[in-house]
Amino acid sequence: MTLHAAPARWIGIARWLSFAVIVVSVFVLTRSLVSPEVFADLQQWIESLGAWGPLALGVVYVAGVVLLVPASALTIAAGAIFGLGVGTIIVSISATTGAALAFLIGRYAARARVEEAIRTRPRLQALDRAIDEGGWRIVALLRLSPAVPFNLQNYFYGLTSIKFWPCVVTSWAAMLPGTFLYVYIGTLTGEVVAGGREKSPYEWTLLAVGLAATVAVTVYLTRLARRRLAEVAIDGPEAAAGPEETAGAVTPIPLRLFAFAGLMAALALLETVGGGIAHVGGWFSGPPAVEMQETYAADTEGAAFDHTAYDALLKEFVAEGGWVDYAELATRNALLESYLDALADADFDALSRDEKLAFYLNAYNACTLKLILDHAQEASILDIPASERWLAKRWRIAGETLSLDEIEHERIRPNFREPRIHFALVCAAIGCPPLRREAYAGDQLEAQLQDQADYVHRHARWFQLEDNALHLTPLYEWYRGDFEQVAGSILEFAASYSAPLGEQLDAHQPPQVHWLPYDWTLNDLKNRPAEAS
Repeated sequence: MTLHAAPARWIGIARWLSFAVIVVSVFVLTRSLVSPEVFADLQQWIESLGAWGPLALGVVYVAGVVLLVPASALTIAAGAIFGLGVGTIIVSISATTGAALAFLIGRYAARARVEEAIRTRPRLQALDRAIDEGGWRIVALLRLSPAVPFNLQNYFYGLTSIKFWPCVVTSWAAMLPGTFLYVYIGTLTGEVVAGGREKSPYEWTLLAVGLAATVAVTVYLTRLARRRLAEVAIDGPEAAAGPEETAGAVTPIPLRLFAFAGLMAALALLETVGGGIAHVGGWFSGPPAVEMQETYAADTEGAAFDHTAYDALLKEFVAEGGWVDYAELATRNALLESYLDALADADFDALSRDEKLAFYLNAYNACTLKLILDHAQEASILDIPASERWLAKRWRIAGETLSLDEIEHERIRPNFREPRIHFALVCAAIGCPPLRREAYAGDQLEAQLQDQADYVHRHARWFQLEDNALHLTPLYEWYRGDFEQVAGSILEFAASYSAPLGEQLDAHQPPQVHWLPYDWTLNDLKNRPAEAS
């Protein structure tokens, strides 16, 4: 039996499966391509505009529709940032406005160009005749059906006999199901990326059921629309045939839909299994992948850098658990700046291997402290403008001007085969590992890194093992490749700090991994919970 001769029932099932694959893949890919930092930056920019935020997104959306740019990404973004209700309203108004403008352009400003496009497309000619006879009813069916791309429809209607307002109102109503679906996907994506309180299984079940219901309604309406379009002979040669001819006809399997679903699934699988996409987009997809290796000789004869001044500041202004008294530290800002000046003039090449790593760890953490003091009014490091945060090349370190990102991703990770650094670098957030109350030192570095890793795996903020469920800090997810290079897997690495987890792995009963929410609230002493005092 050939592919096109397959029973209609199986064709319908295949379409449903293809559509489901695309929806799930869109969610997975959107989740993977947007790191928490990028999501927070986008949300912060929108919120900084106040009441103008939704309008700004709407203007961009309208421009995209008019310029024939696919709007699905913006629709998902609206859901992620504004939620289901407000996001649907913004997208619905913006899509309708863009469609109305394209209608007017097609009717009055670019008629000749659009007419030329129609002459080369027999189906559009058939649609023109059908709209002339069926009016707004055909427009509604077309909006519900993917027979003609959304953006092309907008210009096409300007050439037909349908009046402006019936076309606009009908388009608005018929586009709502698809709008709701993509905004819903964006809402779920935003829930996952933004973190915060972890939802219960019951809440996630309700969200999943809601998404499934939305997909089902959208597909059902699409099928009804396609059937009705077939009856008016505008959906291809088979639809134009008489009742006797079409009674036994089978609609061809949508190979392009299968191909697109397959591509989306492959990309989603690549991200989920191999983490491949997570590093393609650079900053937009989170930390870059690196090959960790030991660049410097493991000697102990090199010089040592004097971190005494920084060590004294940490002992005085960092409380047990890594909580920083930023208000009091600000009174010693001159001492912190003096230490940073010393880092700028350091002879890095003269240091031993462990001293080099200790130097960079201290430099990163000290620069972060200074960054927070320079933005003392902010409640989170994410509230600091992106241009002044991790990507800002403002720190003089051993004769170079570097950004915090460059210190971590170009000076430390590629040159030291040491994933425990992720438990030592502190980004001034509660979700980060705790800031030590002492400076790192070359002659104590192994013990200090081991102590940091032990601490993280003893506290529920970063590590929870409950029966067959392992809840880990997202640091394991973001830097998965670093841990895998050393231990083979994140489970094996974590098991080196948890005997119960090691026993489960030895019994070939690995737990299911879940990611703990990452709290970006400032690790300020005033934010320390009472139970941590």
